[in-house]
Amino acid sequence: MDGKMLARIAAVVFVGTAVTATVIELTRKDAPPAYHGPGLAATTPSDPLRTELRRCQRIGEAGRSDPACLNAWAESRLRFLGQAANETPAPGAPSAPNVGATKEPTTEPSDGPNTVEAR
Repeated sequence: MDGKMLARIAAVVFVGTAVTATVIELTRKDAPPAYHGPGLAATTPSDPLRTELRRCQRIGEAGRSDPACLNAWAESRLRFLGQAANETPAPGAPSAPNVGATKEPTTEPSDGPNTVEAR
């Protein structure tokens, strides 16, 4: 048997296997997906922080100025960072979010009253 004949036989076997796999896949009946709905959330104990965070999520942009949402986000941040509520944050870290605050324009100190800036 020469090399050409062996290559042709291998190609025919490969194509036959591919066609068989395709036919099997197309004739397979898929089972309907299992429904994993909110039943799991209803059976778990209620966390008041989670409930408050969901409420803040539902109210959208109004949550940025809601004090309860600001407190809930601060508590969530403390939980995420692994700090207890009575611990103080690291030096230089903001203690509360500065949400909605506008930045006031700052004035840079000048060298004197008659200083002209060269451009």
